[in-house]
Amino acid sequence: MIKGFQGTSLLDFPGRVASLLFWGGCNLTCPFCHNPALVLDPETFPNLDREALLADLAGRAPFIDGVVISGGEPTLDPALADWLASVKSLGLAVKLDTNGLRPDVLARLIEQGLVDCLAIDLKTAPRRYGELHRGPVALDALATSIKLALDAPVAVEFRTTCVPGIIDAAEIRALGELIRGASRWALQQYHPAPALDPAWRELTPYPAARIAELAEIARQYVDEVVVRGAA
Repeated sequence: MIKGFQGTSLLDFPGRVASLLFWGGCNLTCPFCHNPALVLDPETFPNLDREALLADLAGRAPFIDGVVISGGEPTLDPALADWLASVKSLGLAVKLDTNGLRPDVLARLIEQGLVDCLAIDLKTAPRRYGELHRGPVALDALATSIKLALDAPVAVEFRTTCVPGIIDAAEIRALGELIRGASRWALQQYHPAPALDPAWRELTPYPAARIAELAEIARQYVDEVVVRGAA
C-alpha cells in the first residue's frame, strides 16, 4: 500500500518534473537501506487514500510530467498495475524503482505499456546478495529482470549505491558483466545516517575520487555512467 507522497521532484525522474509515491514493505532488508521504516515497520504509516492521491495528481498534471513509483518495493502490491493504469490515464509518464526480484510483475507491466522508465537497483555482486536479507534471495529472478530490462522498449537505468564493504572494484566488474551493453548506470554516494542497521550508520562513505575510479571501471560495460552525490 502507498505510505508516502511527495508532490514535486526535479531529481528522481531524469528529464522530467515528477511526483513521488512510496510503497511500504520490501522483499529485502538491506542493512544500508535509506528507507528503513518503510521496510521494517510499514504498518506504522497510514495507507494513503487512492482517490485523493489520484485527484491530487490530476491537479498537478499541468505542472508535472510523470510519477515515480518507489518504496519499499512496489512490485509486491497486487494492485500495482491498476494504480499505474490510473496514473497513465492522467497523461503522466511512469517511472518504476525496483530491486528487480519480481520479474513476473515487471514483464506484465512492460507488456501492458504501464511503465515508461525502469530504475533497477543493483545492490552488490550476485554472490553477495545473501548478505542483504534475513532470508534467501532468488538470484535467478534478478537475472531475469535484468534481461527483461535490457530488452524492454522503455528507458532503463541501473543504479548502484557505492557502500564501502559491499561495493568495490570486484563487485562493479561482476555487475558490469550482468548489464553489459546497458544504456545507463548510475553510481550513487552512500549516506550512512538513515541506514537500516545501526552498525552501517558508522561507515565512512567513499571519497569522491574513489567513486570516480569505480565509475571508470563501470564505463567499460555500459554506454553511460553517471555519478550522483559524490563531491
